[in-house]
Amino acid sequence: MIRYIAPFALLPLTANAEAPKVITDIAPIHSLTAQVMGDLGTPDLLLPPGADPHDFALRPSDADRLGNAALVIWVGHGLTPWLEEPLEILAPSAIQLELLETDGWETLEIRDLKEIGANDDHEHDEDGHDDHDHDDHDHDEDEHDDHEHDEDGHDEDGHEEEHEEHGHDDDHDAHDEDDDHDAHGHDAHDHGDFDPHAWGDPEIAQVWLGHIATALSEADPDNAATYQANAEAAQASIATLDATLTARLAPLAGQNYILPHDGYQYFEARYGLTAVGALADVDGRTPGPAQVSALRDQMAAEGIICVFSDRAIGDRWAAILTEGNDANTATLDAIGVGLTAGPALYTDLMERLGGSFEDCLTK
Repeated sequence: MIRYIAPFALLPLTANAEAPKVITDIAPIHSLTAQVMGDLGTPDLLLPPGADPHDFALRPSDADRLGNAALVIWVGHGLTPWLEEPLEILAPSAIQLELLETDGWETLEIRDLKEIGANDDHEHDEDGHDDHDHDDHDHDEDEHDDHEHDEDGHDEDGHEEEHEEHGHDDDHDAHDEDDDHDAHGHDAHDHGDFDPHAWGDPEIAQVWLGHIATALSEADPDNAATYQANAEAAQASIATLDATLTARLAPLAGQNYILPHDGYQYFEARYGLTAVGALADVDGRTPGPAQVSALRDQMAAEGIICVFSDRAIGDRWAAILTEGNDANTATLDAIGVGLTAGPALYTDLMERLGGSFEDCLTK
């Protein structure tokens, strides 16, 4: 849904005018937007690759960049609720494209992986979707009160790495893996009505490219044809990526594994992969001794061959779970840790994610 925060948000551009100033929230969305803009301009990126989208403290320079934006493209309240107020204050005249509010794709409900492991009934089918077409999923401003996270809490996909803004560095030293994520307020972190990590499905990314082209065309009508052509080329490229990943990951269907936390559901659902448990759920809380013991028992009972780690949870827990058995370990990332921001990042990210599953789930 493209939401106009104020009337006359953008003055019409002349035929020779520069492309509007565009800012995106996270690196995967920046990559999709850069592909649509092509040679017409370069979008700005609020969070550097690997930065945690769930917790963020704006620096003065970030506030300036938001204030100069004519178009803001962001995932939405379900991922970055802290961004709503700065947008209202700092960019009241900007056009906003909130991708979680767009139509043409299906959401996935937030799952309980502890329940999945206990009941052994994990299936990625239509029942796992919030069966609405987004035309029916009408989130208005009032509904976002329910959709918001506690701004004080949550370190999920990379909590450390993520934010220079959070004071986290790339070495993860600022976030000792021994720390209990509950201390960061994770149990207060609410992802809202559905799982917001939807860019992990390349089919959804293709839909989002179309919405990005539409938003750019409304902001810059003179270049609408170029934005549309660029979006179609990017969709074709991602369709090829999707086909390649489908072929590569098909042999892994039915392999049991444990996630670090539940931030990869859209990727799994797309490629028929089956998580049977997680060290932490979508909120990123680290496990207690009883949960670790239960997971070790589950590994033996269910033939789990892989325990994943990621920046949010660290690799210590995977090492504990795989000690004394022959399960593999590998690292997952869904936001671009260590990758260079730009048009190629989305494909690089998805290929690397697929490779992590291949490495860990190949016996």
